[in-house]
Amino acid sequence: MADDRFEAHDYYLMDEFLTDEHKLIRDSVRTWLKKEVSPIIEDYYERGEFPHQIVVGLGEHGCFGPYIPHEYGGAGLDQIGYGLLMQELERVDSGVRSTSSVQSSLVMYPIYKYGSEEQRKKYLPKLATGEMIGCFGLTEPDHGSNPGGMLSNFKDMGDHYLLNGSKMWISNAPFAHVAVVWAKNEEGRVHGLIVERGMEGFSTPEMKGKHSLRASATGELLFDNVKVPKENLLPGKSGLGAPLSCLDSARFGIAWGAIGAAMDCYDSALRYAKERTQFGKPIGAFQLQQKKLAEMITEITKAQLLTYRLGQLRNEGRATSAQISMAKRNNVDMALKVAREARQIHGAMGISNEYSIMRHMANLESVVTYEGTHDIHLLITGMDITGISAFK
Repeated sequence: MADDRFEAHDYYLMDEFLTDEHKLIRDSVRTWLKKEVSPIIEDYYERGEFPHQIVVGLGEHGCFGPYIPHEYGGAGLDQIGYGLLMQELERVDSGVRSTSSVQSSLVMYPIYKYGSEEQRKKYLPKLATGEMIGCFGLTEPDHGSNPGGMLSNFKDMGDHYLLNGSKMWISNAPFAHVAVVWAKNEEGRVHGLIVERGMEGFSTPEMKGKHSLRASATGELLFDNVKVPKENLLPGKSGLGAPLSCLDSARFGIAWGAIGAAMDCYDSALRYAKERTQFGKPIGAFQLQQKKLAEMITEITKAQLLTYRLGQLRNEGRATSAQISMAKRNNVDMALKVAREARQIHGAMGISNEYSIMRHMANLESVVTYEGTHDIHLLITGMDITGISAFK
């Protein structure tokens, strides 16, 4: 891959809304990513491997549990600070953002929010530094958009729980030290359990053959009579609302992250349009190319405004799940369209690994599906505005 020449584009002067701390953490992680991750990510993507050496850096730059309080090892940032970090990570690669997003919103958040004080002290500091990596087990082979139909279950055996079942399409699974697993008890009530690597009957086979998120490790979680200590049950909340609240946090991060991918594609397309000459002038001088670029920066700017306001609402505790769904669906769809237009501006070079465009396009095809598909989020908005559920 060529040197990372990315320059941020802030058409509506959004930086004026940010605090000095926001800009400091964003610029710090951007500098580190340009130096340590951008030069290697294309190679790891093509090999289909996660670059494990970046885990320490992610921890040092507050990318694991950025909004978790300092007392548990987190960076103690607000929701806008969290969003900015996700934007920078996905600007480099969606798989890198996925690793951080899962660790933060789907592992550390439920332990912090619904765990016991003993669980917080045991797991969160190590997860914050990257000494431990976690994963989140909700999706099953036959239950994706309908998690309430899950078959994974556990029984009370007196001094422990006995867990059986399986989960699929789990980011970080192949090398995770712990898994926050959602399963039904004997009454059919959903609970969260912390399952540790090494527990007998627990395995995490890696899923191969992906054309997307190739620099992120994806696997299965298999539970064959796994004995889980009773102290590993998350006591703070049960029911499907518990894992869905975690997904709200992750989807919020995705809404910001997708902007990062779009910004990278736009920045590359703008530079290419100024440097590539045809018919005696830069291709950026032609009306059709300017139309593409103008529409791209317009859609990016609209998404930036949407997520910033959503971040304010999250900080105030007023953001609804439906509002988060709207931002996730809109911004990922926007990023996909920007990536496709950027590919056209690059011409044949757009399919080359000299540029990040095709990698972003392929990655975003996963992002538009996971943590709520494009269509499901559309129906969530429909239900919110009509009061009528299309799911039943």
